[in-house]
Amino acid sequence: MTKTAILGAGAMGESVLAGLIRAGRPLDSLVVGEKRAERASELSEKHGVTVVDNLLATLQADTLVIAVKPQDVVPVLAEINEHLRPGQLVISLAAGVTVATLESHVIPGVAVVRVMPNTPALVGEGMSVMTGGTDATEVHLDEAEALLAACGRVVRLPEEQMDAVTAISGSGPAYLFLVAEALIESGVHLGLSPELATELSVQTLLGASVMLRETGTEASVLREQVTSPGGTTAAALRQFEEHGLRGAFLAATEAARDRSVELAAGS
Repeated sequence: MTKTAILGAGAMGESVLAGLIRAGRPLDSLVVGEKRAERASELSEKHGVTVVDNLLATLQADTLVIAVKPQDVVPVLAEINEHLRPGQLVISLAAGVTVATLESHVIPGVAVVRVMPNTPALVGEGMSVMTGGTDATEVHLDEAEALLAACGRVVRLPEEQMDAVTAISGSGPAYLFLVAEALIESGVHLGLSPELATELSVQTLLGASVMLRETGTEASVLREQVTSPGGTTAAALRQFEEHGLRGAFLAATEAARDRSVELAAGS
């Protein structure tokens, strides 16, 4: 049985861990690398998983999931590099850290896979986009995909598209949380209680998302189906258009993409 180590126990690392456990991975096939004693104790108690330091986790595992902040990836790889061995797989979940950077900080023969995940992985509805390095074989890519599939959907793309991916799905949940926040505030402004405004907004966003995914119908068509000429929805959409909602999304995603490019250049 292959063993997977998750180095970094923040929100994303724990999301992957929880997803793997939820998908039926045996606890003895998982190990977490975490240096903070309080956090290590919390994870061990909550998930029943073994928590050790990064070096011991590296020695035990066949696959390493690097789930630390982008600025901490290189220091972590420097810490464990002497303990890596050819044939191991390193999967990085850090935004903006390129395949070239990863490969330059591991020994020859270690395969690397760069992944752009997002936070809905915490509830099994994540979107992960992955790209393999020079030594990543089809077997490595299949293994990474199977691991990530425990947290949601997975797509393989060339690395040159990763900055755009970061802008859409990596940062995307924050955009929708902002929309939800605005919708809830609007409901309260219109006289609804905060609890009711929240329930209406959250279920509406969820239902609309499921419709998009399950029907396969284009977003523009679904929008038109809700919009009766001269009706309430048409009145609302006209305001969105007049306030430049589409342009704001374009500008925002371009800014996110550009920042991803900057992070990659500095990695």
